Amino acid sequence: MKILLVTPYMGEVYGGIPRTVVGIAKGLVRLGIAIDIITTNANNFCKLPIPLNVWIEEEGYRIKYFSCFNKNDFIISSSLIGWILNNVQSYDIVHTNTLFSPLISVIHWTCKAYQVPYVITTHGMLEPWALSYKVWKKKLYYSLFEKFALQSASTIQFCCETEANNAKALGWNQPTVIVYNGIHHEDFEIPPETELLFDEFPSLKNKNIVLFLGRIDPKKGLDLLAPAFAKVHRHFPQAHLIVAGPDNTGFSSTAQSYFLQAGCINAVTFTGLLTGSLKYAALAAASIYVAPSYSEGFSMSVLEGMASGLPCVITTGCNFPEAAKADAACIVDTNVDSISDALAKYLGNLEQAKELGNRARQFIFQNYTWDVAARKLLQVYTAILNQQPLPKF
Repeated sequence: MKILLVTPYMGEVYGGIPRTVVGIAKGLVRLGIAIDIITTNANNFCKLPIPLNVWIEEEGYRIKYFSCFNKNDFIISSSLIGWILNNVQSYDIVHTNTLFSPLISVIHWTCKAYQVPYVITTHGMLEPWALSYKVWKKKLYYSLFEKFALQSASTIQFCCETEANNAKALGWNQPTVIVYNGIHHEDFEIPPETELLFDEFPSLKNKNIVLFLGRIDPKKGLDLLAPAFAKVHRHFPQAHLIVAGPDNTGFSSTAQSYFLQAGCINAVTFTGLLTGSLKYAALAAASIYVAPSYSEGFSMSVLEGMASGLPCVITTGCNFPEAAKADAACIVDTNVDSISDALAKYLGNLEQAKELGNRARQFIFQNYTWDVAARKLLQVYTAILNQQPLPKF
């Protein structure tokens, strides 16, 4: 079986999709599946310094980057399109990632024309909040392009049950599957050195760190987190908030203004994008993880926070009710008081917070790894190729 994974971007500034694609690739390779990835060199306001138009061997899979034109989230690549026209028939299945992307739309049309089955992972792009953002553009694009693409797919993969249920309201009846995102167990086995973080940001030492890890974006709920953390900080002056993540839409100045208006900007550090050892050091140094999002497909950062053994305060918009049922995370309504009350609860009782974090870590390791996700996807691919009913997970 030969699978082609497609994403418009692999730069870390774009959040969870690149990590998801790599996670799935590694998991499928472990099952003996041949995996290729094609993408572009887009990297927000610049380009990735990476060789183009050649296969790069990674950990068992190959990846090829193509030059592109990109502005914000708009990405198009004539060289990638030319390559897909010439090579798509050499793959058994094409698996695309994201929607509302002209580049991905062309690939869907190409697969349809050459009768190559394709799978779409929506990554939260059909969530109500996501659809309401730039609503008129998305309504038009959906009517002209995405509805056809979804109806023609062999299946649509959702990353959680809530996302699948919300998408049903759009009025198409294409087969769907739910396959959760995951983590690599080995990434969280060895505790990282927290000193890496303190060497970079000395003012954070001896603080009770609350960690936000995600893109600086309107949907992430920083307008809620600012007044919520301000309330908490008045009672817990040793608390310090890290806002760690890339800004690929120019939203950072607005986000910082929320904390300035709330009166707690001096207790907040905007670190920009944290990667590699520095990101894991931040996870290890934190006392609490917080995700105040209005909308998520299925957050990779939440999984990383839980796998790191952190007590996680996340909103209902994160679409993870399973964590609440397992008593593995604190899930709250998407409002200021609910967020602040939960943060205060765990800052006031760090032992209780640690117990929640331990349950979170075990819960993720048992249920949300890329090996589990890859086994499920392999069943999906096999059913498509054999023209059998899709598995129910």
